[in-house]
Amino acid sequence: MSESRPGILSRLFSDEWRLPIAMATGVALLIGHSLLVLVDESMGRWSAGFHSAGHALVWVSLMLGAIHGVRAAWESIAELKPNIDVLMVVGAGLAAMIGHAGEGALLLFMFTLAGALEHRAMAKAKDAVSRLHKLMPEEALKRTNGAGGERWEAVRPEELAAGDVVLVRAGETVPADGDIVDGHSTVDQSTLTGESLPRAVDVGDRVFAGTMNQNGALTVRVTRPVAESSLQRILELVIEAQGKRQPLQRVIDKFSTPYTVAVFFFAGLTLAYFGLLHRVDGERMAFSDAAYRAITLLIVASPCALVIATPTATLCGLNRAARAGLLVKGGDALERLARVSAVAVDKTGTLTAGELRVVDVHGLGGADVKALLPVARAVEERSTHPIAVAIAEYAHGLGAVSATIGAFEMVAGMGISAESGGEPVAIGTLEFVAPMLDGAARACVESLVGEVRGRGAISAAMRWGDRCAVFELADTERLGAESFVHELRRSGVGRVVMLTGDHKVIAERLAERFGITEVHADLLPEEKVDRLREIREQMRESPGAGGLAVIGDGVNDAPALATADVGLAMGGVGADATLETADVVILNDDLLVAPWGFRLARRARLVMFINLWFALAVIASLATFALLGLIPMGVGVIGHEGSTLLVVANSLQLLGFAGPRP
Repeated sequence: MSESRPGILSRLFSDEWRLPIAMATGVALLIGHSLLVLVDESMGRWSAGFHSAGHALVWVSLMLGAIHGVRAAWESIAELKPNIDVLMVVGAGLAAMIGHAGEGALLLFMFTLAGALEHRAMAKAKDAVSRLHKLMPEEALKRTNGAGGERWEAVRPEELAAGDVVLVRAGETVPADGDIVDGHSTVDQSTLTGESLPRAVDVGDRVFAGTMNQNGALTVRVTRPVAESSLQRILELVIEAQGKRQPLQRVIDKFSTPYTVAVFFFAGLTLAYFGLLHRVDGERMAFSDAAYRAITLLIVASPCALVIATPTATLCGLNRAARAGLLVKGGDALERLARVSAVAVDKTGTLTAGELRVVDVHGLGGADVKALLPVARAVEERSTHPIAVAIAEYAHGLGAVSATIGAFEMVAGMGISAESGGEPVAIGTLEFVAPMLDGAARACVESLVGEVRGRGAISAAMRWGDRCAVFELADTERLGAESFVHELRRSGVGRVVMLTGDHKVIAERLAERFGITEVHADLLPEEKVDRLREIREQMRESPGAGGLAVIGDGVNDAPALATADVGLAMGGVGADATLETADVVILNDDLLVAPWGFRLARRARLVMFINLWFALAVIASLATFALLGLIPMGVGVIGHEGSTLLVVANSLQLLGFAGPRP
């Protein structure tokens, strides 16, 4: 029996028991007050017993309501940092001492109920963390080799190491980040990135811990342990973000203790003035009435709603962003996101996916393009350059079988030379291939390359013997790129700038397509930073200008992201550098999440200011009425705690903020 008591007490003081205790406090107060008010002397000898029971229930309500408050108040006093809990407990205790136990119990009931509902709201706002925790499976099937041969052994995901091979069956959760070595399927990444559409995966593709394999068995080679997985990094950043305070909240926290002390001081002055100095028709106010007025002031001046005005809105905003695949690193980043009025955006990897594809092949002089493709595939398969990969994939997609080649040589930044069927092969830039061509062929290739570049596309020239061709390649547009600028304007962004290291013609053609009027091309990384600094200086000279946001891929654009007021990085899943560099990470590939994030941040800031002004107005009004003796303590309690509940409810509406437009 003795062992069970600490467990019961610890549960009573836990946050999970706040709401049941608050409800018990309210029920006891309601029944007790009913017995005191409704029972009259007409019930004869029973009336005294009912009144005694009513008084007893009111005191029971008072003690139940004090369970959480007294402990919290004692802890804050022990730390010499008196806070709201001290104000509430002292106010309720003093009210009971001067014969108003019912109003003291009402105060603690409302305070406990508000605290319980606030705790529930905070828990709801933090559910992104709990959902991430629940994504991990309890076991993984690891391939082992023993005396009986190869088999699959069930182990805990935490036991997996880089290089281990695991089997992920249809309907199971991927236990660790890894590369697919066998099988193909679709993977649901919605809980991790917010992307509703499943992602098709095949051999060589990477999958991430916590994502769901929808169909088909996958054999995956683990690339890093669970503790270093993308899921774990995102989880850590979400927890870290929720712990970061808004600048305004840091100010409120700083003055919380001085404010509490000031409330006690002014309540004492009120007691002294009305109890000793104030006269009405020459008569001094009764001490109990003066104490009643001072205690009412003490209660209504408590900054409950003020203290939770920003953290509830911040947490709800961060949670809503996370559900849409936008990881905002704390309240400070959310505040800077709300002030953005200009956006500088990178081209490759941001407006485009950075994945080149062949859109056309132009043969010269009657050259048979299909005859060239096997040679092109054989040469380009030996290179990891994005253009080479795109050409090899194009040839493979058309069924071209790699030809036999020899004398392979790669010239960095220029192209590849080789030999096939006894004839020389060259694939690369115009400058690399043109010197190997005769006059007519060279002029024709130069003309065709000029046409391709004029369309804003990328070219690669090829020569095999006396046959020539020009590959026309284009970068894949990022999802949502076409309406990106429109959505930025709709979100209140007045200036959109493209910064890129690409050729000016290509950049301007793409910018024209997307509606971007300000383009800076042919930039080195350090030149991007210089240009951003120029833009920031221009904005500072403009009255009322907001902040500058940079949207990039998070790796190549790290210096630019660090220069901006707020940096947003695309495609953070699996990229540690991206997660570390940016203030805001777009976990999926949907570009429209960025302007939606600006709108959400602005709404969150509006909710914060509404909460703050409402809380201040309620405190000022109730304190004035309390000083003038125009409201009883019960009305002050309801007004004070009711404002706290309204602030919480106003913050919770952020969780229902409409998602990004499709």
